[in-house]
Amino acid sequence: MPSILNNPNTAVAPDFTREEYQEARTELSNELIDDALAARILANLWSIANNKDKIAWAQQREEEILVAERECQWLEEEVVMQQKSLADEQDVAHREERKKNKLKYAPARDIDVPSDPVIIPLQYTTRKMKAGEYCELHYFTNRGLEEALHSLLTTDAEVLVMRGM
Repeated sequence: MPSILNNPNTAVAPDFTREEYQEARTELSNELIDDALAARILANLWSIANNKDKIAWAQQREEEILVAERECQWLEEEVVMQQKSLADEQDVAHREERKKNKLKYAPARDIDVPSDPVIIPLQYTTRKMKAGEYCELHYFTNRGLEEALHSLLTTDAEVLVMRGM
């Protein structure tokens, strides 16, 4: 069925009594049908054709609406699939980033800031360690670190100290 381009609901019936329709009226005229009756017959035929066009127009509009709804639904599904694909890609990228930078994404422990002073070994042992010399393990045990804590607070008489002038 050919598509109707103009809305037949807004069409206005022509005046079949005008001169331009004289040939059509003559075709319908005989001894029983005069020009006025022929004009009314032409107007009725036009109305019948227009009513058929109105029905076809309504069906055409319904089909166009259905096609548009299907296309809209297809586009919505396509957008949803693209959004899901993008979300999956971002999730994979985020997981890879977490694998590469484990320390950056490590959970922070909810603990208080330590209020105890940090106990470090004696300077004597740290210098020996930096120099690569042998150092007894005793200096790094709890008892050795406790001795280091007490020795930091007191000064040893035999220690050489540079004094400012």
